[in-house]
Amino acid sequence: MVMWVFGYGSLIWKTGFHYDERVVGFIRGYRRVFYQGSTDHRGTPDFPGRTVTLQAFPGELCWGVAYKISGQEDQKKALEYLEVREKQYDSKVYLDFFTDPDSMTPAINGVMTQGPIRITWDQHLWKKWPNKSSMLKDHPDPTGTIFSILKMH
Repeated sequence: MVMWVFGYGSLIWKTGFHYDERVVGFIRGYRRVFYQGSTDHRGTPDFPGRTVTLQAFPGELCWGVAYKISGQEDQKKALEYLEVREKQYDSKVYLDFFTDPDSMTPAINGVMTQGPIRITWDQHLWKKWPNKSSMLKDHPDPTGTIFSILKMH
């Protein structure tokens, strides 16, 4: 049985696992937001950095990429990789994936993505940054600054 994984942020250009097919499309009822407070690859425990996550939102579409993974060993390796990479998520959800905005029939059923996140960006975290522009410009973390993400969107 094949497995499909939905990428909506850096997974679009930095996959990190073997896949057999890549399909551009979207999921319904979600939007992409910078609400995750990352304490590892986009920030530190003292200053969590913003990363992209999904938020359920009726009527919205979130464009991204679905990756088809056919082989059992490739599926195992992909899940192991994603468990480390996406460790701040509590669960997985399986959603319908569409390629045609005018159609209500999904192109792929059961595309896996992350469920609700544990660490969210809230007013408390926002107040920890004394200078909001330095949060974006000057705060390097293990993968650089947030501008490396923003340049890709």
